[in-house]
Amino acid sequence: MAQWQWILTQFSRRLWVRASLIGFLGAAGAVVAAFVEPYVPWELPHSIGADAVDSLLDIIASSMLAVTTFSLSVMVSAYGSATSNVTPRATRLLVEDRVSQNVLSTFLGCFLFGIVGMIALKLSFYGERGRVVLFLITIGIVILIVITLLRWIDHLTRLGRVGETTDRVEQATRIAIEQRRKAPCLGGRPLGEAPRPLHDARAVGADLIGYVQHIDMPALSRCCEARQVDILVLALPGTFTYPTTALARISPRKDAPTDEGDADMDGLMHEVRGAFTIASERSFDQDPRFGLAVLSEIAMRALSPAVNDPGTAIDVLGRATRLLALWAEPVEATEPQFPQLFVAPLAADDLMEDAFMLIARDGAALIEVQLRLQKSLNALAQLGDTDFRAAALRQASMARQRAEAALTLVEDKQRLREVHADIEGRPVAPLS
Repeated sequence: MAQWQWILTQFSRRLWVRASLIGFLGAAGAVVAAFVEPYVPWELPHSIGADAVDSLLDIIASSMLAVTTFSLSVMVSAYGSATSNVTPRATRLLVEDRVSQNVLSTFLGCFLFGIVGMIALKLSFYGERGRVVLFLITIGIVILIVITLLRWIDHLTRLGRVGETTDRVEQATRIAIEQRRKAPCLGGRPLGEAPRPLHDARAVGADLIGYVQHIDMPALSRCCEARQVDILVLALPGTFTYPTTALARISPRKDAPTDEGDADMDGLMHEVRGAFTIASERSFDQDPRFGLAVLSEIAMRALSPAVNDPGTAIDVLGRATRLLALWAEPVEATEPQFPQLFVAPLAADDLMEDAFMLIARDGAALIEVQLRLQKSLNALAQLGDTDFRAAALRQASMARQRAEAALTLVEDKQRLREVHADIEGRPVAPLS
């Protein structure tokens, strides 16, 4: 995805953008009735008085103002609940929830429709046909309000709940994983296939302190074609950068001219640096590791003494297992979209660590969590390639060691060893 497309996508997720658009449509609907009157071909057997339409518009305007205010307070409460009970990193998904945005925008649009319609009636903008058109539009608005309210009531029963928020995090992570599976190197080639070693390429440093949110791969590819260079992408989405961080390295091709000046190279480095979007927070879009880390945070919050909810941690383990099993599925090899770009693929060790390490640490003294963790890693150890299976085995071994250091009951330790022995396919080692 190009940078401008990604920025446009982020822009469209903002609440005020959708609310402004639908609010404009609501106000335009009230004005349209006055302008279409000359084009209405049919004669009216009865006329509709201005008072009748004005009463309906007054009801819509007053009720929608109250409902919009109430809905905003409910959404703010849901955001606070998610921040306290789940994790602050998941709040962004609630803010970007399309159902909530559409409902709130619809209420605002109906409110503006009622206000503009009443003003136009008071100024006698409508004739007899115009009032009929306005009345028909008002009836349609009432039907829309009823449908939206029913949908909003159903949505409010789940908004901000731990299970619902965890579902959203899992879904966002699943989308990121599916996109990365289709393009393991973001459309480029593996970094190990670079024609020259890293130390022979010129580093492009970061100019901001923050997280890489997005990489404009088409822009980097155009730089390669225009300057006859290969670009080695080192900072993947999710990388924390500072002024000495190398975002990428530029490697001239063997057949490229070598007399390029420093000014031209500085311009190329500026273009490459501009292809990296760096911000203060990580994003779910190109960063599957962030979604796994947020799921792990949800489990950590549930395992804290203040919450003491191991069931949520067990639920998160199941979700992480589903996501990593999806990552382990074989993918049909395809030609790279940007063959001049070389990108490091995600490491299985990093994915396993993001998903399970912190849960193993905070739930070390809970046998029910440790048993489910070992079973999850046992399932993953039978999937994927050699590196993936080895990463699962390493996490299982570290989790067992943490648990044995924290568990107090000998029977719990022995039971955990029995489950762990199934992963490695060896006899159970007795406790000394």
